[in-house]
Amino acid sequence: MSESVSLNQKAWKRLKRNKSAMFGLWVIALAFFVAIFAYQLTPDSTPDANEQILELETHPPGFSVYILKVMKSADFDDHRGFFENFFFGKPSLYESVPILKYRMKKDFMWATVYKGMNFPTEEKKFQYTDIIKATQVKSKFNLYPISKIYSDTALYNQYQQGLHDIIYKTRIVKKTYWLGTDRFGRDILSRLIIGVRVSLFVGLISVIISLIIGVSLGAFAGYFRGWVDEVILWVINVFWAIPTLLLAMGLYVGAGNLIQSKLLLIFVAVGLTMWVEVARIVRGQFMGIRELEYVTAAQSLGFSNMRTIFRHILPNLLGPIIVVACANFANAILVESGLSYIGLGIQPPAPSWGGMLSEYRDFIDSNKAFLALAPGIAIMILVLAFNLVGNGLRDALDVKGKVE
Repeated sequence: MSESVSLNQKAWKRLKRNKSAMFGLWVIALAFFVAIFAYQLTPDSTPDANEQILELETHPPGFSVYILKVMKSADFDDHRGFFENFFFGKPSLYESVPILKYRMKKDFMWATVYKGMNFPTEEKKFQYTDIIKATQVKSKFNLYPISKIYSDTALYNQYQQGLHDIIYKTRIVKKTYWLGTDRFGRDILSRLIIGVRVSLFVGLISVIISLIIGVSLGAFAGYFRGWVDEVILWVINVFWAIPTLLLAMGLYVGAGNLIQSKLLLIFVAVGLTMWVEVARIVRGQFMGIRELEYVTAAQSLGFSNMRTIFRHILPNLLGPIIVVACANFANAILVESGLSYIGLGIQPPAPSWGGMLSEYRDFIDSNKAFLALAPGIAIMILVLAFNLVGNGLRDALDVKGKVE
């Protein structure tokens, strides 16, 4: 006798056969992985990937240069905890100086500093103790006072060699900017990686807000009908008539004095623009399901309306709700990008794909089009992934006419 297979298992099998949907699912999974471990994956792990090296302004993809890490002032310290550094980045303890070549002599390093593509180089002198703390090598010479080290030629040479080795191994690194740099000399790849957090976070919270409002209002309208349905349907039609981006702009600007957090404003603005589609779908489903026998049986047993709605009818609508949630997730990413593009989204220096598009839209017809292409392609791929998964789920959950 063959083993019985649940409807969910059958739907999963159908989804796995849809190659485009599985591709979208892998892209989404990768995006969430990158969002969680963003600062462990990004080349620039400073907060908001905001390390500015002005000499490296708008350099092309694949550009490489040696970076000399010069120690910042002695009173600069990082008091952030592990989790704060993990999720929000760690401030750099060093100032990055791009160099082409260098030489060591006595207590100094002479470096040829890179000033930019159209500027002459400059030779600059750095004292070893400006680059590295002397205590890092002095631990090897604890038996000797500093005066003894400087008076003994052999010890002094060993001491200088120790400084030289540490500088060479830890303070001079070759850095490649795979997607180039922006006008402030920041790594575009790093800001692109951090920016995926904004898109996914706004999409996730906005979808949750839209589901709470849309499912509740749609369920009440479809179940109770009558004047409740008429009032809710009137509200739906009013919101439906307003363009999504315009409504988000109005809510964002209108609530600005009530909600101080710009990020929370975006959640509210985007979430309140997407509940209409959810409410219409849930309302239509409820109107058909409330006439079925099991709903009538629940009412005959004296179950409350809330129990009938949320425990007996709503679980049977998870399929259509999940499908519309995927579509709304893609729409939320586009709306957030649009708000950031016009300056009403995430504010600099925090990276946002829409903000990056807006900042470099003037370069799109120049040889520096890569500045705008990178975030534009990222938005396109992520939105496409959610749409592919939504279409795949719609086909997998629609069992009408399916033959296994």
